Amino acid sequence: MELFMKQGSDRQTNDLPTRNFLGYGVKPLDPRWPENARIAININLNFEAGGERSLLEGDAQSEDALNDIGFPSYQGLRSPMVESVFEYGPRVGIWRLLRIFKQFGIRVSILGVVRALEQCPEAVAAFLADGHEIVSHGYRWIDYHGIAETVEREHVRLAVESIRRLTGIAPAGWFSGRPSINTRRLIVEAGGFLYDRDALNDELPYWVNVSGMQHLVIPYSYETNDNRFDRNTGFGSAEDFARYMIDTFNLMYEEGATQPKLMSIGLHDRLIGRPGKAVGLIRFLEHACRHDGVWFCTGREVAQHWHRHHKPKVSGED
Repeated sequence: MELFMKQGSDRQTNDLPTRNFLGYGVKPLDPRWPENARIAININLNFEAGGERSLLEGDAQSEDALNDIGFPSYQGLRSPMVESVFEYGPRVGIWRLLRIFKQFGIRVSILGVVRALEQCPEAVAAFLADGHEIVSHGYRWIDYHGIAETVEREHVRLAVESIRRLTGIAPAGWFSGRPSINTRRLIVEAGGFLYDRDALNDELPYWVNVSGMQHLVIPYSYETNDNRFDRNTGFGSAEDFARYMIDTFNLMYEEGATQPKLMSIGLHDRLIGRPGKAVGLIRFLEHACRHDGVWFCTGREVAQHWHRHHKPKVSGED
């Protein structure tokens, strides 16, 4: 215990964020969703191929995360099969998913890794044509826990500049997925962001103080997420996915009669974009669309609503 405490104190600095275990507590605030919706559903589609670890991008090793085939990371070598798994997303999966979203009249948040977006201009054009939001998913799809702050700051700058160049506007939202302790501060310092998604700790958006500024966090989910298809560690079939999403929706919808909720869903074009998995997404959407009081929304729309109706409290207010 003494050693543990010493290690922790050595790392502690005054500018690191603190932890909040209470949140909204026993009585969450009423989000007052548009048209008094009982549940807001925000679908987030990860677009990452070309941004993952690869020798072609100057990395020392190949990728091993979320490749769905269990191949390990290889030091100093390219992994042709893993590269092809990622390529399936922009080549096939993304187009199937865009057709599904159009069929249901749903706009989603595209969590776009910048290096992926840069290499797939046709997909970017399709996202914009269909009215989807493009969120910055970082410059690269890598783990930023051990990345130097100077490098991460530069990646934030490159991500913003590139998305502005590709789409005509800067991104309103940010999602690293594997952020460092510096990430939120760096995007606040960069300015222009309405929100970030790098939290898994709530079912409603909330404000945090970052470097003396109020910043909005819209929680994401690694649970209502097709990443659980990866290597069949959670979902083994479309029915597994649909059943879990429907069960989650049903309880949140019931609770939403008195305490409206936000259901955040994470998808990947190389996972749920496969035909045998996409059926599960269709079943869930069919179920949700049979209910009244459901607001399908992008992260930007949630953030704009929160900025408009739930402004952060000024110091000294009750």
